Amino acid sequence: MEVMESGNGNQFQKVQRLRCSVQNYDWGQRGADSSVAKLYALNSGSEIDSVKPYAEIWMGTHGSGPSFLIQSGERSNGNLSVELGGESESLKSWISRNPDVLGEKVVRRWGADLPFLFKVLSVAKALSIQAHPDKELAKALHKLQPSVYKDDNHKPEMALAVTDFEALCGFISLQELKSVLHDVPEIVELVGSTDAKQVLDLSDQDAEEKVKFVLRSIFTKLMTASKEMIIEATSKLKNRLHLESQIRQLTDKERLVLELEKQYPADVGVISAFFLNYVKLNPGEALYLGANEPHAYLFGECVECMATSDNVVRAGLTPKHRDVNTLCSMLTYKQGYPEILQGVPINPYVRRYLPPFDEFEVDSCSLPHGESVVFPAVPGPSILLVTLGEGIMHTSSLEDEIADGDVLFVPANTEIHITCSSDLQLYRTGVNSKFFQAS
Repeated sequence: MEVMESGNGNQFQKVQRLRCSVQNYDWGQRGADSSVAKLYALNSGSEIDSVKPYAEIWMGTHGSGPSFLIQSGERSNGNLSVELGGESESLKSWISRNPDVLGEKVVRRWGADLPFLFKVLSVAKALSIQAHPDKELAKALHKLQPSVYKDDNHKPEMALAVTDFEALCGFISLQELKSVLHDVPEIVELVGSTDAKQVLDLSDQDAEEKVKFVLRSIFTKLMTASKEMIIEATSKLKNRLHLESQIRQLTDKERLVLELEKQYPADVGVISAFFLNYVKLNPGEALYLGANEPHAYLFGECVECMATSDNVVRAGLTPKHRDVNTLCSMLTYKQGYPEILQGVPINPYVRRYLPPFDEFEVDSCSLPHGESVVFPAVPGPSILLVTLGEGIMHTSSLEDEIADGDVLFVPANTEIHITCSSDLQLYRTGVNSKFFQAS
C-alpha cells in the first residue's frame, strides 16, 4: 500500500506498510505459544517453527533488526518481499531519502532517523540482570567494544503489559534491604559481615549519597564474588528454602528465586534478585526505565518502546557476555519502588502512556466492532501495530484494509481515521508529545 498524504508544503508523503524483523533469543516463548511468532508470521507470510523461540519483533530502523517497505500489491499469496532495484529497501534508507516524513523538529533534534524503536516481547524465562548506559557511557563503550555495544546511543525504555507481566526493577528500599540481610544468611556469607553491618547501621536520617555508597559497595561485593562462592551460596539457599517450604509459606520473592535457580543454576543473578523490586504488572500497566537502572524482565508479553539503541550491560541470569564491573560502576543506586503508569485516556478507545523521555510515547487503542477512532496529525512520525482484529484505515485521499500483523509507518502531519470491522487492538508509538509542546 502507498497512501498519498500531504505533508509540509507541497511535498507528498506516504503511509508505508512495513515488513519487520524477528529475534529468536533463547528466553522467548516457543512456537505458536508466542504472540511474537503469530505477529511475525502474519507480518512476513512465514510459517511458525513449533520448536523455535520467538522473543522479539522489532519495528524501526536499528541495524540489528531493520524494517523494510512493502510496496503496493505485494501482500497477496503471503509474499511480503519488497523489491527496489532487485533488493528490499529498508525503512532507514527510505527515511534518509525522505527526511521530511519525520517532521522538521524531529530532524533538527535527532537527524534523519527514527528516534524510537518499537517491539513486542514474548518472555518465557528471565532475561539477564542488566542496565542500559546513558549517552556519555554509550559513546565510550561503543568506541571500546563496538562488537558488544552496537551503537553510541542511550536506551531509556518502557514496557506496556499485554498479559500479566513480571520484572525485577530498581533497588529495594533501605528497610527492605535490612530485612533481606536478616533473612538471607547466604548473602551475608557472600559479602562478609563487615559490608552487611555497614548496611544494618544505616538510618533513614543518613545522607542519600552515604546510603548509595554503602549499597554500591555491598552490591559490587556480591556481583564480583567468585564462581565457587556463588555455587556454594546458591546450593545452600536452594536447600534451605526447600526445607523451610515444608513448615511455612515462602514469600513471592523466595519462590521467584527458586524459579530463577532452575532457569540459571549457580548464577549470581539468582541471589542478586533479593536486592531488586519484584514488579507484577496487570495488562494495561506500564513500567519505564531510565539509563543506569538495574532490571530484568521475567515472564509475560509486552509492547516495548525505547530510544533507537541495543546497548545492554549484563551481569547475571545470562549465558551472554557479562560486564560486571561496568554494570556495578554505572548504576544510580536509587532505591524504592518504580512508578507504574496506568495510561491517560485520550478518548473512549485510546490510552496514552507518557514516560519522561523525549524519544517516545505509546498509545493503546481498543476499538469495538463498528466504532471509529481518529489519530490526529502530529508533528512527528508514528508506527502503528495491529495485534488483533480487522478494520478500514482512511486518510484524506485513500482507504485500505488493516488486520492483525500489519505494521504501518505514518509520516509527520498525517491524520489517520480507523473504522473497526471486528474488535480491533492496535498500538501506536511516536515521539513524546511533550517534546513538541516544549519546543
